[in-house]
Amino acid sequence: MERTSRWGITLPLHGYSLVGQRAVVTELASLGYTDAWSAELNGVDAFTPLVLASQWSDQLRLGTAIVPIYTRGPALLAMTASTLADLAPGRFVLGVGTSTPVVVQQWNAVPFDAPYQRSRDTLRFLRAALAGEKITEQYQTFAVNGFRLERPPTVAPELALAALRPQMVRLAADEAGAAITNWLAPSDVPRVRSAAGPDCELIARIFVCPTADADTARAIGRRALTGYLTVPAYAAFHEWLGRGEALRPMQEAWLAGDRRGAGAAIPDDVVDDLVVHGDLATCRDRVEQYRQSGLDTPVIAILPTPGLDAADAVRGLAPR
Repeated sequence: MERTSRWGITLPLHGYSLVGQRAVVTELASLGYTDAWSAELNGVDAFTPLVLASQWSDQLRLGTAIVPIYTRGPALLAMTASTLADLAPGRFVLGVGTSTPVVVQQWNAVPFDAPYQRSRDTLRFLRAALAGEKITEQYQTFAVNGFRLERPPTVAPELALAALRPQMVRLAADEAGAAITNWLAPSDVPRVRSAAGPDCELIARIFVCPTADADTARAIGRRALTGYLTVPAYAAFHEWLGRGEALRPMQEAWLAGDRRGAGAAIPDDVVDDLVVHGDLATCRDRVEQYRQSGLDTPVIAILPTPGLDAADAVRGLAPR
C-alpha cells in the first residue's frame, strides 16, 4: 500500500514557550516536515500546542501521541477532538492510548481497569461520535446515554491507538487504522509491522539526542529509558522484541529500589538501539533508517541536550 512519505516533529520544543515556537512551526513545512505531534504526561496538555499550530500552518498534519483514554470522559474527549478537527479540517489525527497506571491511578485517581477493552470501546465510541451520531450504548467498560456532538466536525479526524504488543497492535489496525509506538529500533519495525499488517499506518516517536559526545548522549538516554522501560507494558514490549535478558538487570535493580543502579544496568548497545545520537547528519540518517525499515511516520522527539538550541536541531534534522 503506497502512502505519503512523512516526517514529523514533536511539539512543544524544549526551551521554548508555546507562543515562542511560532517562528519554528511556520517554517516546518518549508523544511520538509509533514507532521507535528504532541504528547501529554505532566507538562503541557496534548491539545493546546496543536491548536496554536493549526493557526500557524495550514499544511502540517497534526496529531496527539497520545491522549490518555481514562483521564477524560468519552464525551469530553470527543468534544475536544471535534474542536481541533474543526480548526484543521482533514489534518488532525486523534491518537489515544491507555497511558500508564502511574499517570492514570496515582496522578488522576482513576482505576486502570481492562486496558484492551477500554481502548476498543473508546475507539468505537469516538468513531460514532465524531461522525455526528447520537449514541446510547452500553459498552463493556462504560455506558453512554443520549450523547450527540452539537457541532460535529465537517471532516472527522483520523484515529490512532498507542500499541506496544501484538494484541493491541492488531486492535489499532482493526479499529483505528493506525498504531503509535515508541522506544524501538529500526530493526524492531518489521516485527511490529508483522502484527499490524500492511495497511495499518505505523507511527513512532523517535528520541533524538543530537550530540557527538556519546557518553553524554547515553547518560541522557539512560535517564529517559529508565522511566519508561520499568513500566510493565514497556517491559513486556521489549521482551517481545527480544531484549528481555539484556534488560533484566535493570528491572531487578529497579525492583530493589536502586534507581541509579537501574539506569547504569542498561547496556550501551540497548541505549544506542533506542536513542538516536550523533551529529545532526548522523541523526537524520538514522531516522531515515526507520522509514526504510517500514515505519510510515517517524516523529522526532528532541531530547534536552546541553548546548543545543532545539530550533537549530529542527532545521538540521529536516529530511533531505
